[in-house]
Amino acid sequence: MNKVNMAAAAGDVVHPWSRVYPKDIDWNAPIPVRPLNSLIDEAVDSHPDVVCTNFLGRCLTYRQIGEKVEEAAAALQELGVKKGTPVGLFLPNSPTYIVYFFAILKVGGIVVNLNPLYAIEELAFQAEDSGLELLVTLDLKTLFEKVEPLVERGVVPKAVIASFPALLPGTKAALFKLFKSGELARPLASPVTDRLVREADIIKAGNTPEPVEIDPEKDLAVLQYTGGTTGTPKGAMLTHYNIFANAEQVARWAPHLVRGQERFMGVLPFFHVFALTVVMNFAIRTASTIIVLPRFEMVALMKLIHSHKPTVMPAVPTLFNAILNYPQARSYDLSSLKFCISGGAPLPLAVKRGFEEVSTCVVVEGYGLTEASPVVTCNAAEGPVREGSIGMPLPRTEVSLRDLEDPEVEVPPGEKGEVCVRGPQVMLGYWQRPDETAAVFTPDGWLRTGDVARMDKDGLFSIEDRIKDLIICSGYNVYPRQVEEAIYTHPAVAEVTVIGIEDSYRGEAPKAFIKLKDGATADEADILAHLETRLSKIEQPAQIEFRDELPKTMIGKLSKKELRELENERTKD
Repeated sequence: MNKVNMAAAAGDVVHPWSRVYPKDIDWNAPIPVRPLNSLIDEAVDSHPDVVCTNFLGRCLTYRQIGEKVEEAAAALQELGVKKGTPVGLFLPNSPTYIVYFFAILKVGGIVVNLNPLYAIEELAFQAEDSGLELLVTLDLKTLFEKVEPLVERGVVPKAVIASFPALLPGTKAALFKLFKSGELARPLASPVTDRLVREADIIKAGNTPEPVEIDPEKDLAVLQYTGGTTGTPKGAMLTHYNIFANAEQVARWAPHLVRGQERFMGVLPFFHVFALTVVMNFAIRTASTIIVLPRFEMVALMKLIHSHKPTVMPAVPTLFNAILNYPQARSYDLSSLKFCISGGAPLPLAVKRGFEEVSTCVVVEGYGLTEASPVVTCNAAEGPVREGSIGMPLPRTEVSLRDLEDPEVEVPPGEKGEVCVRGPQVMLGYWQRPDETAAVFTPDGWLRTGDVARMDKDGLFSIEDRIKDLIICSGYNVYPRQVEEAIYTHPAVAEVTVIGIEDSYRGEAPKAFIKLKDGATADEADILAHLETRLSKIEQPAQIEFRDELPKTMIGKLSKKELRELENERTKD
């Protein structure tokens, strides 16, 4: 019998959000304690003939994916993967990612997600820090050109090379080999070929792995690297139960979805924790079809939505904004969408309202962080939705706002405080970093997020900003998000990022980087005139820089890091 995470007290726990909690969702309902790989096993058992993945036209059912997971797990065991072995996944969105993710878990290994866009030195750091023993990738030249030097340097002892053409429908595979062979690597000609393993040589049809006993609450499933609240890369230790519980929590948050009948748009990269939980694991938890897109490309995405009619699309604000500002957006049918979740960054009100008008789909904003697997709060799909709010905590999740000077003191509703989290999805700590682990937890065991929020009388939260993103102007706190929200209301603005820069008079001052909508015009005077009644003088940008593009992270979040580095270089000069 499965263990369950029982309530702390004899009766149901009452929180500020209890009065307005969605009527068909029980915050107090226990969450079963299960291994993460049970998600795929249960979907295979309950819906074997439902399509699990649709990848560039080739469909694989849950039964077929399940068989591939078993065969890959057996192959990994033959390669020496056992309980506690760190295995890297260096893959774009593909069935290969899903198969090896669950195969690694099934044999007790630890998934180490690696970003294909990272530089070699960034990858080398993560490989060495995690103690990577094996890496799985595809035979695409863009991937292999980074894998080969990592193997050559010895930071990756061995790599499994899977075939990309084998993932495609027959005709597409043949055409790819014929006309795009230049995009394929030649592992057999590599100087490290003795440390490379072709997937085709290790997969044996019908093989199954030796069973491995998993303790869901103690055994690690994923090492997910993050900058945390300090910016220093470190591996968040996420257990089987952490990630399983978060997938269960998200699924409970959408009771209107029908198991076995939904279609998820898989455009966000699975190796990012938001997509890992809210696209891949959420879809598999509901035995849904995942329409897999290996990389974001606007025309391809719009065509897939139009023709394959996904019902669920988790995305980041910049993706919603990109669709909203795409000139041909209204020529595509988006009406199949019935549940869109926005995460990864604050959702500007103008973007939320605009996308809802174009798609007729309600967009609910959520909030989370890597250390919480990642989802912590979300607006209800049906129920109280406060624009500009991140909603209320997911089932079995507690949020406490703590004094910015003393994290042991809770602040009352309406006051700003640091968001602190407790729940089954919260990580064990940082990999081999006990001091940083201790620093990110309060003495009474709450995860400190480094985010500043307010809670209203109904228990709904609104993020003010990150603590480290505060701009101190003449002793006053200025929050970049508030400045960004005001600038977004200008009709010519497509995207905006605000950072703090040095100011000889005020110490720090806001600087806005703005991308205008196609065909729109505006200058600094126009923006400042627009902001005159929307921001206090202390919040007004001291500088405005217009750019053709703003830097983004791999999942499409607007990134402040590069802009800060650019400003630092300018001040040196």
